[in-house]
This record gives sequence, structure tokens and C-alpha cells, in this order.
Amino acid sequence: MDINCDLGEGTGNDEKIMPFITSCNIACGGHAGDEASIAETIRLAKKYNVKIGAHPSFPDKVNFGRIPVKMPEKEFKKELIRQILLIREIADKEGAELHHLKPHGALYNLAVYDNKTAKTLIELMRESAKGLRLYLPYNSLIEALSQQYKIPYFYEVFADRAYRENLSLVSRKEHGALIEDPQVIYQRVKKMITEEKVMTITGKEVRIKADTVCIHGDNPNAVEIAKLLNSLI
Repeated sequence: MDINCDLGEGTGNDEKIMPFITSCNIACGGHAGDEASIAETIRLAKKYNVKIGAHPSFPDKVNFGRIPVKMPEKEFKKELIRQILLIREIADKEGAELHHLKPHGALYNLAVYDNKTAKTLIELMRESAKGLRLYLPYNSLIEALSQQYKIPYFYEVFADRAYRENLSLVSRKEHGALIEDPQVIYQRVKKMITEEKVMTITGKEVRIKADTVCIHGDNPNAVEIAKLLNSLI
């Protein structure tokens, strides 16, 4: 089981989390991050032998990439390519290889059901991110397209986010969307891995698949959560 975390986002706890995860998703200038933070996070990942992933997003640091940005299709794709090329260039300079790509925030959520967004990501994977694995949610549109175009992928689940019955994430604006108790998170993740089930916010269990488990670096208890989940590896 792979444990991943969104890093390089300025939370200040990257080095505390890094020893307990197996892959990281590095913000590459869209919702957060710049050349300096990308290079620093890559060095940390190399130090702890953690797989490195690109974490592109809508170019919106004000809203941290959590709100869709209306952009012409060509401009949108060009922006995503810019982010991928930036992290690739820095990784090359640092003597590191990229392992995967995980869309961030609104980009990730839109790709679950929006055909235009999902197709743009598939084009990105086949061109600028060729050879990388795509981290995506189970039973989603982006999964179906990845199968169609033979894009290698990992099923991702979220350790600290509440799910709806259709496996979409509960909006961060709603009560109960964020889960912070490390013990509760540990039991949820263990169930997702061993039973392929997740308890939704309505109290119903639904099927889910997990190859990689995401911890959000900005969770107040991220370090403790990472330590606990590391015991499941």
C-alpha cells in the first residue's frame, strides 16, 4: 500500500511527514509552490526515498486551486503543460525522476465527471506526462478514459475527507467534510484497504478501491496521521 501526501504547499511540516509516506505530490506553481519550493521538496523526497509526483492545478493561488477557473481550452492545457515542464526540469536538475501525476483540488474533482476536463488530463498524460502513473478515484470518468487510452493509474482514496454515496468528496464548506481524529482515520483507512468499503457521511457503506492513500499536508494532525497509517504498509 502506498501512502501519499500533498507537499510543497507552504505548510511547514513537509520534513516531519516525509519519513512516514511512500509518495508525495508536489505543488508545481498552480495553487501553490515555486521553483525554490519544488526543488526543496524534491530534495526531501530523495533524502527519504519517497516517490515524486507532479501536482498540477488551476492557476489560482488565491483560492488554493479549490475553485474551477474558466479558461479557454488551449490556454488551460498550455498552463497544465507549463506546470509539468517546470517540475520535470527541476527534477532533472536534482537528479530525480517523476513517478506519477495527481491533479489538485477542483481539477481533480472535475475530472471525476466532466468530459472536457478528463480528456484534457488524458491528453496531458499521453504527451507531457507520458510514462507517469495517474492517481485517480475509483469508479470515475477519468478512470474509464485511462482504461480506454491505456494510461497506467493507481486508485486513490482520501484518509481525511468524508465521502458521499456516489464517492464524491463532501465539500470543505460543509460540516463533517474534514476528518482530523487520527484514530478515526486509521480505522477508516484500514476498512478501505482490507474490506474495500468506506463509510459515507450518511452512514452507508459503499465499495471503494485503494492502491494509494492520501493524507493532506494541511491537516492539523497530518504528522500523527502519517505515523499511524505507516503501520499499515
